[in-house]
Amino acid sequence: MSRSKPPPRVYLPDDIPAHGVCVVPPEQSHHVSHVLRLAAGDAVTAFDGRGNEYAATIARISKQGVTLNVGEPHAVSRESTLDIVLAQGISSGDRMDYTVQKAVELGVRAIQPLATERSVVRLAPERAARRAAHWRGIAVAACEQCGRNVVPEVLPVAAFTAWLGTRAPGELRLTLMPGAEARLSDLERPQGRIVLLAGPEGGLSPRERGDAQIAGFTPVRLGPRVLRTETAALAAVAAMQTLWGDF
Repeated sequence: MSRSKPPPRVYLPDDIPAHGVCVVPPEQSHHVSHVLRLAAGDAVTAFDGRGNEYAATIARISKQGVTLNVGEPHAVSRESTLDIVLAQGISSGDRMDYTVQKAVELGVRAIQPLATERSVVRLAPERAARRAAHWRGIAVAACEQCGRNVVPEVLPVAAFTAWLGTRAPGELRLTLMPGAEARLSDLERPQGRIVLLAGPEGGLSPRERGDAQIAGFTPVRLGPRVLRTETAALAAVAAMQTLWGDF
């Protein structure tokens, strides 16, 4: 006997009134009506990005948008037991989009895009803000797909050197480096936040690698093979979830 397919999920960034009527924002309305091709009477699950989800029914679809009838909130957590921040050197094109999407699915709490010496993409401030907004949209869509009710923070693009000086007490700092002596399996389960630093295409420069180690980052390797930028960080997060998390 096959299991019924769960209702599509819709992210609503504003406050959701319990047992009330809610108007879906334009971007999500377009997704509901034109991508998912839902109709009035269809069931959806609304979530607020802060940990709550709501059973809802489409009340109306019009040119003005989608209106939902929503039930009571339920605090449903599908968050990882690990507090992982991915600091990712900006890669080009779909590579960065893929990294953001899959990192959210794998359970990271936040993503910090970094402008590094070997980043192929060079972003002026205005364009950097647009790209960060684009990556936040990808994070939202990934939450809609994977069932997370808390949307991970995608931070504004930061310069590598300036970001390197920021540190919270008790965090474990790791950087991916082919040829490093340590493996993830050599480390004890961290008790606090994990900051994972991954380079763009071509990796971090020798200067950046040295500065990272001075700043307390422990180099770790992922086997004897050199992984692509869109593979390395995701493989590391998956390994952490297997060793210490909820896999």
